[in-house]
Amino acid sequence: MASKESCRNELRHAVKQLSDRGLHSASKWAAELLVGIEPDTPSSRPRTSGVTPLSSTLRHRFRAIAAAESPATATPPAGVSYVSTPIPSDDTDNDDYDSYLLAKSCFDCREYRRASHALRGQTGKRAVFLRCYALYMAGEKRKEEETIELEGPLGKSDSVNTELATIERELSSLHRNRSIDSFGLYLYGIVLRDKGCGSQALSVLVESVNSYPWNWSAWTELTSLCTTLDMLRTLNLKNHWMKDFFLASAFLELKMHEEALETYKRLLTIFRLSDYIQAQVATVHYNMRELDEAELIFEELLRTDPYRMESMDTYSNILYAKESFSTLSFLAHRVFLTDKYRPESCCIIANYYSLKGQHEKSVLYFRRALKLNRKYLSAWTLMGHEYVEMKNTPAAIDAYRRAIEINPRDYRAWYGLGQMYEMMGMIFYALYYYSKSAALQPNDARLWNAMAHCYESAPLGRIEEAIRCYKRSADCNDAEGIALHELARLYGELGQADQAAVYYKKDLDRMDAEERQGPNYVEAMFFLAKYCKSVGRYDEAEHYATRLLDSTGPEKETAKSILRGLRASNSGFASMEIDHFAP
Repeated sequence: MASKESCRNELRHAVKQLSDRGLHSASKWAAELLVGIEPDTPSSRPRTSGVTPLSSTLRHRFRAIAAAESPATATPPAGVSYVSTPIPSDDTDNDDYDSYLLAKSCFDCREYRRASHALRGQTGKRAVFLRCYALYMAGEKRKEEETIELEGPLGKSDSVNTELATIERELSSLHRNRSIDSFGLYLYGIVLRDKGCGSQALSVLVESVNSYPWNWSAWTELTSLCTTLDMLRTLNLKNHWMKDFFLASAFLELKMHEEALETYKRLLTIFRLSDYIQAQVATVHYNMRELDEAELIFEELLRTDPYRMESMDTYSNILYAKESFSTLSFLAHRVFLTDKYRPESCCIIANYYSLKGQHEKSVLYFRRALKLNRKYLSAWTLMGHEYVEMKNTPAAIDAYRRAIEINPRDYRAWYGLGQMYEMMGMIFYALYYYSKSAALQPNDARLWNAMAHCYESAPLGRIEEAIRCYKRSADCNDAEGIALHELARLYGELGQADQAAVYYKKDLDRMDAEERQGPNYVEAMFFLAKYCKSVGRYDEAEHYATRLLDSTGPEKETAKSILRGLRASNSGFASMEIDHFAP
């Protein structure tokens, strides 16, 4: 990554290599990065798509960040030395190229067994990879068909890819003889993963990305296998700059949001107009509950790439959380007209119907998304939420469990299971699932509030543990303000008036800053008025009691009584009337 021009040349080569191998998603990813690199020459123009990127405030901000964090020559940061990109050998001479072209055409037409048959007997590395990959895809296709035949499109099945053993025998032999290329290693890693050999698959995939770093599909599989930070740290990866993309993605999966954001901003120093990186930055902000920041970035992405589908389901989740009905409606209509047979489109439309309160239609579209992609994690989790709204507890539990089977790190599914078991009164089960969720997303105040509620419920009554959970919630900037009020209430019930007063004061300050009132507002002032009077802080007691006179409940009469007592003790006039203080 010594210069932008070298990046452009490597990316062009990667697009061709990945496309030739049939790895179209990785080829598309590389092509998107290629478009996002600005030329080094000042006279050249950035790409346009009906809108000039430089006219956007958000683009200016991204460019300013990149300029501030990198030298003008776009070289890596000081002290960082990147290895050069290996170029895989082109063994065309070992292949019957006409047969290869036939096999590639059949592969693109999803005639996988025909593609594999066309390359029988060929020993070139490219031909071996395409033959084995076509055979693997044929097995996956048959596995999906068996699942639908036996259990239905959304049912569970014990069907397996029957071609795994054949492919593993051939690839393991080539691996032992060191006559396998990076793409063959990638496929070998997938086969080992599917057979449950996770540690061996991890080693093979590391070997694959070290020999050819441009295969983003291999990095993606590596990310899915790195379930802990310790596993990530033990990987023996060469210091190619593609490693930065991998680390950012892995940090995002492991909920290390600050590290992911820092890495993506560093990558923006080179790929300043990359839509992929900006979408990932928006996703990080979404996971950090910074919805306004994430929404701005997604809006800019849609202005520059109006037919984009990737990550738009995340954008719809943001609009749903903010209850932006008109914007979500516009997005749903746009993706429907662009490509209605994409899982992302179905998910966005499902969110639209959910926001309208039409939960049956929402479930229908989530099920359509899952028919298109049975491993679409977001659809399983969100469909579970819809079943909760429909009071269909068994279906909700099944949807959440299916989400966890796909990705055990999905904290939303663990949280959903906790909610279901809490609703059924099974507190120990609920506490277990909430704790799993909080371990995955420790900065989410809602999860700590849910755990605290379980601890203080009747079957447990463990108030000290509940207090600790509420304190964790308060430290995580509890936006709903539940933790501070509950801490004050619990300390009050324990007879620790000093601690209760501290948290009532914090809660009252928060509500004043947000200009919010309600029962908690009255309760806080009522407690503080009595507490301050009891400890001799009469001026503060009078202040809170006077503010209580604006309430309409029984606290108003108590406030009058407090004020009478305070006036009497201060002036000695016991008969002083205080009614004129009332509105």
